[in-house]
Amino acid sequence: MDVQFYGANCVKISTKKATLVLDDNLASIGLKPATKPGDVALFSGAHTAPATEVKLMIDQPGEYEVSDISIRGIAARSHMDESDVKPGGGSATIFKITYDDIDLVSLGHVYPELSDAQLEAIGTVDVLLVPVGGNGYTLDPVGALKLIKKIEPKLVIPTHYADKAINYEVPQQDLENALKELSMEPKETVDKLKLKSADLMTDVTQLIVVNRQ
Repeated sequence: MDVQFYGANCVKISTKKATLVLDDNLASIGLKPATKPGDVALFSGAHTAPATEVKLMIDQPGEYEVSDISIRGIAARSHMDESDVKPGGGSATIFKITYDDIDLVSLGHVYPELSDAQLEAIGTVDVLLVPVGGNGYTLDPVGALKLIKKIEPKLVIPTHYADKAINYEVPQQDLENALKELSMEPKETVDKLKLKSADLMTDVTQLIVVNRQ
């Protein structure tokens, strides 16, 4: 499983049989879309239609299977939802993606209070994609750290932080300051993260920065 970062919450996950693209809203923030024809498009919140013909689009909670990849969408309160959202509801979808014994979770713009039922549905996590830009639009480092401690992933990949090439609707905190507030030193910085289950045998949560493509 290979992981590439394209800015905001957009991440591409590639396996031998399929390519998944999460939250490709790049055109709306001044970047070139990352989705190619035949990809599987996942959206954790509000979005426009993909700019190209995709193999499958998933933007709702539920159980899905595509090309030996298991995808579970878990309903959650978005950071922008009103406080009276019912448990198990909300406009956000947390995605858990399982392939080749690797469990990857993308939180999206989730509110940093997950129920026991939601945490149970998330279960064991090897890799956690977590936004850190804050400013009332998405998770800030405080909220991100709260969820990291509850979920206890083996690897953390930060997303949705300030980038001079991106025209965010709400200004975002830069990665350097976000990492200081998280009190997490990057294990490494890579252009593409190649994941193998044998490399995830650790009891300590580590953070890896994946450069934007």
